[in-house]
Amino acid sequence: MSDITKFDFKAIKKHAQELRTKQTDSEKLLWKELRGRKLSGYKFLRQHPMLYQGNLIRFNYFIADFYCSEKKVAIELDGPIHDLNQEYGKFRDSELQNRGIHILHIRNDELQNMNEVLRKIIVLIDTVCDNKQYVIQ
Repeated sequence: MSDITKFDFKAIKKHAQELRTKQTDSEKLLWKELRGRKLSGYKFLRQHPMLYQGNLIRFNYFIADFYCSEKKVAIELDGPIHDLNQEYGKFRDSELQNRGIHILHIRNDELQNMNEVLRKIIVLIDTVCDNKQYVIQ
């Protein structure tokens, strides 16, 4: 088996670490509010890899901007680049939903009202208790 086709979680982890060091200003703003269990005691991870459609040879993956594993909630910050990749975004959301993950999309400009953004996150987390699938735009 060649090194090119062999599954390498270290490479995925390295990719996530690189994204953490190159956070956007929007990601920095929201991370300041989520880190250290600041939001209702829930632990969030940033730039968290999520595997899908894999086998022992190859895994495909997404990296969620923020993820709460306790509630299976992914938060995606949507900047101008997301407008260009809408098909990919729909595919990603579908794959994550198929794995029972709830997705909250927040547009970067919404962060100007951080209290409203945090309220949206809490509403989703509180709603997850009823085990329904949600994608909030």
